[in-house]
Amino acid sequence: MTDPIRDDLAAIPRYVPGKALPDALKLSSNEVPYGPLPGVAEAVADAVANVHRYPDMGVAALREELSKRLGVDAERIATGTGSVALIGHLLQSVASPGSEVVYSWRSFEAYPIAATVAGLKSVQVPNTADHGHDVDAMIAAVGPATRAVILCSPNNPTGPALTAAEIDRVFDAVPETVLVVLDEAYREFVTDPALPDGVERYGDRPNAVVFRTFSKAWGLAGLRIGYMVARPEVADAVRRCVIPFAVNGPGQAAALAALASEDEMRRRVALVTSERKRIVTAARELVPDVPETQANFFWLPLGERAVEFAAHCEARGILVRPFAGDGVRVTVGLPEENDAILDALRSFVKE
Repeated sequence: MTDPIRDDLAAIPRYVPGKALPDALKLSSNEVPYGPLPGVAEAVADAVANVHRYPDMGVAALREELSKRLGVDAERIATGTGSVALIGHLLQSVASPGSEVVYSWRSFEAYPIAATVAGLKSVQVPNTADHGHDVDAMIAAVGPATRAVILCSPNNPTGPALTAAEIDRVFDAVPETVLVVLDEAYREFVTDPALPDGVERYGDRPNAVVFRTFSKAWGLAGLRIGYMVARPEVADAVRRCVIPFAVNGPGQAAALAALASEDEMRRRVALVTSERKRIVTAARELVPDVPETQANFFWLPLGERAVEFAAHCEARGILVRPFAGDGVRVTVGLPEENDAILDALRSFVKE
């Protein structure tokens, strides 16, 4: 009997979630440390009363609210179980035999998984020495088979964000038949006013696709809600790939309640970004080449000592996210949590 399973699936790297252990300080998954926003738990509890009914497959209420906030037609918005799922659906919608997707590496580890599942070849372009995207090299990597270029800004797991000039260069260099995908999962944490908002600056480009999520700043990681903005034809193609009823009723209710608490979200984000500045400054005294970050995490480029540092932290009851041979991503937490990771780093550097 011939095995029906695709041969190439065995080569897909498994997604590695941030480690979680009872009673450990978890700084491995880029979660906000403050709990659900006001009104979210109540909205979820109310929605639970109707879980015997199917949810609204079109996620109409959330798309309409996002439409008003973003100033784009609802038909340009697609929703799904986190932006990671939508990225996979987008790649499914553009894949054809021999087609390629270009992205920076190291970047979000779900990209090679999504590309392979969709049937696309990954063209990975090494990061620059300062751990950001090498835009010129990415442009040079675009060829006749390229269907999309993914720009992760701020870049997960390293932190730097792309400037308007860099993103402009990509749009100007590639044909409109190539989608320019802006993964802005951490957009709410961007404090540099010179860095562009993808929807505002590029929303009118026919090949622009912008991804965002409720998992990070909005505090809904456990409910899996994300969305994308694109031209109507692209958004429709992605919606056709999304599994029916992917966004559940409690999730949509939670997202709407979170949006109603935007002021509190912004207050919490300000606390995170203030701590980010403090901890990155302190970390650079111990590891000089820590890059700039515009997200709710920072990158320790420890190279071959990355796994060793993660084990050092775990022994102290702290969980971080190592990327073997490259570095360690650390979530910005509460002040006392950030002090704990700095103490761990100091003791590691002195060893």
